[in-house]
Amino acid sequence: MSKAPASASKSATEAAVHHGVDHSQELGHGNSPAAWTCVIVMLVGALVCSIAFVIANTPIFIAGGAVMVLGLILGYVMRKAGYGVEGSKLKSTGH
Repeated sequence: MSKAPASASKSATEAAVHHGVDHSQELGHGNSPAAWTCVIVMLVGALVCSIAFVIANTPIFIAGGAVMVLGLILGYVMRKAGYGVEGSKLKSTGH
């Protein structure tokens, strides 16, 4: 049994608490056409990279990395075009 006072363990817990963060707002899960497009394109890029790594083909590996970067850019552009979460092009279904 530890002889440390109870306040010593309390200060360790207080250090882990993030002050100023509002946890009452729902963050959502990013269910939008922009997010899904970004993820799907990046998964295809990761698949290409994985196959290229196994067959030891550097140019195809770099092409897969480029596809992943393209997925990030495509998701950003779609979000700015109104296809992101609560975007102007989407109907609010209330869920």
